[in-house]
Amino acid sequence: MRFSTASAILGLPLLAAADVPEYQAQFENYLGQAQSFLGKITEKIPHPNRHDPVAAAEAKAGSLNLDVLTLDNWKDTLYGPVKPESTTPEEWWVLITGGNKTCFGHCGRIETAFNETAGKWAVTPGAPHTALVNCENQPVLCNAWSAPVGAIWIFEVLPEPAPVEIWTKRFNMTTVTSDDIVALREEGFKSSAKLHDGFFHPFNGPLAKYGLATPVGWALWAFNLLPSWAFMILVSIFSRTMMSNRLNQQMDGNRGGRRPPAAGQAAPRT
Repeated sequence: MRFSTASAILGLPLLAAADVPEYQAQFENYLGQAQSFLGKITEKIPHPNRHDPVAAAEAKAGSLNLDVLTLDNWKDTLYGPVKPESTTPEEWWVLITGGNKTCFGHCGRIETAFNETAGKWAVTPGAPHTALVNCENQPVLCNAWSAPVGAIWIFEVLPEPAPVEIWTKRFNMTTVTSDDIVALREEGFKSSAKLHDGFFHPFNGPLAKYGLATPVGWALWAFNLLPSWAFMILVSIFSRTMMSNRLNQQMDGNRGGRRPPAAGQAAPRT
């Protein structure tokens, strides 16, 4: 007799409880099948919080003095250089970048330009701090921020609980150079960058204030994993359920009272 993988998984608790040698052998066999099946599924799911601590340490300790932000460290990193009594905000320039899936291979030029800029600022007194977020490795963080790739976010960070202002600037990723980024700061970024005051603001937005930014980021990441056909099935099930509930309510209403007379027909006498 042949059993499917699903049948094997459902039958594992019964086999595990049986203290019979042949059942124990069958349990071990099915357990191996279940582990193999689950392993294949997990291999296809992209990791939502991938981080290379060695490469991050090298970027920080090297000539770039560049921080790599993750879902776990971004807030501590941005608040790291802020002194409790400070009234002047610490300035952070953060590049939102990605890989082949999130940036379609077009982020290489702006990454090079940003790294060159970070190298210049690392040896310039009073220059801003620099960091990057790779949405290929940190999809939950990018979804929680609703951050598009190819943009630079400029944070002005004061001690908590003071609000944090964020300015965003997108560049032409096919022509941008380090000189463009340096010129943006020298000429005053607030004249051409956009002030971020939206719903997904990492510090001041409603989601962040109520602790919902990260859960929403996880939900959006999981939603993006669904293939288009699965989404259409969910929409179809939802619409059918709504229509069925509405029809049942109408039928219940008709049962509870007399049906109204048709147009042009006299109402029945009582």
